[in-house]
Order: sequence, then structure tokens, then C-alpha cells
Amino acid sequence: MTRAPQIETERLVLRRWREDDAEPYVAMMLDTDVSRWLGGPFDEAEALARIARNEAALEAHGFGRMAMERRSDGAFLGYCGLMPIAETLPFDGGFEVGWSLAQGGWGQGYASEAARAVFADGFSRLGLPQILAFTGVLNHRSQAVARRLGMSRDPDQDFDHPGLADDHPLKRHIVFVARSPQ
Repeated sequence: MTRAPQIETERLVLRRWREDDAEPYVAMMLDTDVSRWLGGPFDEAEALARIARNEAALEAHGFGRMAMERRSDGAFLGYCGLMPIAETLPFDGGFEVGWSLAQGGWGQGYASEAARAVFADGFSRLGLPQILAFTGVLNHRSQAVARRLGMSRDPDQDFDHPGLADDHPLKRHIVFVARSPQ
């Protein structure tokens, strides 16, 4: 696999993780308004372990969750990228796109802009036939991003997330699909 590229859009840079991303990423993951949509809350050690996993995936596979920064001022905004779908989930392989932003980046179209660039990379460089996105049934913000991206709902693939307790409000996940334009 080729080394993970830096992906640039009009307003964003998606790139490998740097040491100076740790502080703003940990702050983002400690923010309960952010982490509740990711199965949190998280502590600092869990957040730092996620950075290490993201960077290891980028190094090993040439794709993964990339740090997202605003081009105009270099501010850390969150992350976006592709990952193989976890073996613990009820899918026969495939790839998922995921994103999360610190609250300061909410409502400005950054998640959609980043995900469009990640789709383009996944479909062209990686030759993926489709990319999934899934989120808790209560996460209306992420569902709105998936719809803005033109992803199609696939209710036949909806599932109960095995990593969440049965009474967790995000247990039920809904699935969206983007297919390669080729």
C-alpha cells in the first residue's frame, strides 16, 4: 500500500498526526458534547491511544483517520478518514468513513468537505467500490452530513453496535453507503 497522502481541499488539510495535535485532540475527546457521539466519555490515555492507532493505520496501510486542520490558520479541527470496518461489526469487510470535529468547527461544512476529499481518495487511489458510514440513530448531525454527501441509507445493514451496552442510547446504528462513480 502506498504511504498516506496529505489531502488538501479549499479550506482544509487532512494529514498525518503530529505531536502538537495531542493537546487539542485530547481536549476534543474530553468534551462530553463531542465524545457522547463516539461512545465516550474518554480520558486522556484513551484519547492518546486513539491518536496512536490512527497514526499506525496511516503508516501501515496508507489510509486511516487523518488529522484535520484549517488551511487559513493551521488550527486543529478534528479528524476524518477511512478505516477497515472492524471485524467485531456485522459486515463482510469493507471500509468506513469517519469524522469528528471539535465544537469550534461544528456547523461550518468542514466534515462534509473533508469526507468528500476522503471519498475521492478512496475511490480513485484505493479503488474502493463503496464506502460506508454508520452512526447512532440519535446522532442527527452525522446523519445530516451523510445525506449532504449524497450517501444512500441502507436500512438492511443497520445494526446494534456490539461495543456498546444494551441500554446505551447509541446502541442502534444506521448505515449509509457511497458507491464509486466508476
